[in-house]
Amino acid sequence: MTLQMCEEAAMAAIALQAILRLPEARQAVAFKPLDPDVVSAAIPAFFIGRNAAGLWIAREANGRVGGLFLFKSSAIDFANRQSAPERCALVFPTETFELDIENRGNPLIVVTVHVLDGVKRLLSRKAAR
Repeated sequence: MTLQMCEEAAMAAIALQAILRLPEARQAVAFKPLDPDVVSAAIPAFFIGRNAAGLWIAREANGRVGGLFLFKSSAIDFANRQSAPERCALVFPTETFELDIENRGNPLIVVTVHVLDGVKRLLSRKAAR
């Protein structure tokens, strides 16, 4: 199995999860400042987690940069690249959250999200009939 085939299978699985997931099922959480007793302000920190559609998000704690990704490892790599040459603190919230800033991650994810929204609308219309 090639890498491209694996990526396509993963995208199909995420699309299916997003279609089957109810939009009201979970409320996205708002970002709160990190406690300076836990993480020093001198250390860059990134939130790594999933959004309601099941995509991975990496977002700098202060909202300077963030992105959407297909894989968790891609989100972590993005966070490490953005904080280079230093390393960063990674925070993994248990709740889902949405990217509230410009996507500087995978540009194809934006297209995928629009397609998924269209599929959801189409399925909800068919279910209403």
